Amino acid sequence: MFDSGDRTVSRRAVLGGAVAGVAGDALGPARAAYAGGMPSEGDPVDAVAAQLDRDLIALRRDLHRHPELPGQERRTAEVVARRLRAAGLDVTTGVGGHGVVGVLEAARRGRTVAYRADIDAVPPEDQLSGGTQVAHLCGHDVHTAVGVGVAEVLAHLRDRLAGTFVFVFQPAEEALSGAAAMLDDGVLARTRPTEIHALHCGPFPVGEFVVTPGFGLPGQDHGVITLTGPDATARAQRLAAAIGALGTVSPPSTPEALERFVADLLTPDGPLSTFVFMQVQTADTTGGAEVRMSYRCWPEDRYEDVRADIGRLARSHGGTPVFPKDPYPAMLCPEWEGHVLKRHLEQTIGPDRVRTIQAAVPFSGEDFALFLDRIPGTYTFLGVMAPGAPITTGYPHFGAFNPDERAIGHGVRAMARWLAVRAARR
Repeated sequence: MFDSGDRTVSRRAVLGGAVAGVAGDALGPARAAYAGGMPSEGDPVDAVAAQLDRDLIALRRDLHRHPELPGQERRTAEVVARRLRAAGLDVTTGVGGHGVVGVLEAARRGRTVAYRADIDAVPPEDQLSGGTQVAHLCGHDVHTAVGVGVAEVLAHLRDRLAGTFVFVFQPAEEALSGAAAMLDDGVLARTRPTEIHALHCGPFPVGEFVVTPGFGLPGQDHGVITLTGPDATARAQRLAAAIGALGTVSPPSTPEALERFVADLLTPDGPLSTFVFMQVQTADTTGGAEVRMSYRCWPEDRYEDVRADIGRLARSHGGTPVFPKDPYPAMLCPEWEGHVLKRHLEQTIGPDRVRTIQAAVPFSGEDFALFLDRIPGTYTFLGVMAPGAPITTGYPHFGAFNPDERAIGHGVRAMARWLAVRAARR
């Protein structure tokens, strides 16, 4: 088990230092990533990845057939640990539950960079299709296959690389608890990476990448209001309706609406530049009723105003809201690192395959936020839509989610090159 030394640094302090540290970095083409130089006959990352493509698709299919609930990822962790050990990594299991950490030392000295992949599946209650069984409808099986593939590619090339690579396979992302558990177990304190990176499946054409500088995913706040008296149920229903009206955005209900929503995410200063996504329920209690709310806001400082509005409405109906001390934090991706990654991808895979998100996604949280609160990094959407496929096949949590497995190879190649560049940086 990892020691649990505390390296908490504020997000702003970390990013300020990161900007100063990379201000003079003129990131060149992929061949600059390798301390020993790249052979003229081609890209060694692609050469190694090509040998792994079929096997990584088979790995994803195996994981897909054996989905495991958040906190119960025992089999998945065993499969990942076995693959990493076979590749020659130093592997630690049981980190923050069923988390797996693999460390790869390259031949030459360099920086330590980390890569995170989540390994759990989606519980039935979180599936937009109303499914009854746990299922990999968020693409974590793809994420895991990409993470294993990146580790295996870099392990094959370790003799010509610089730096240290830390691979973090995180449990319980769907429950928003796995990152905190791994951090409490000292995953960063022991390995001490200078930055951390991640991919997530997204509703974009396979082979495309969407970077997220300055954006990401909102956090979450929740609260409860207790009402008493003979008319408590009726007052709770009226209060719930009033609180629900604070919401400014609703989940898309048709494929056409989902298409418009994705287009809005890519629109600068568009309709999703600020939002409140509100969910409200009521329940009768002994002698009264409760109003329970859960909501996501962007930008993050909107929580203060929404809490004030909820308090005003609650008092007008004879109640007082109870909130946690602080909302769950948003995943805010550092702007500088996001733009550096965009330039790198444009140079290595072509500008026509790289886009930039311009808003946060209202309906999803992500506990990768806790890693980015400690150290800088990037979070990038990996396009998984097959040509001509409906957008629902590429949008996580939909019952129709069916990613194009060729995305695994694209993710492996892009992230292997990126990590090599970052670790070799002076």
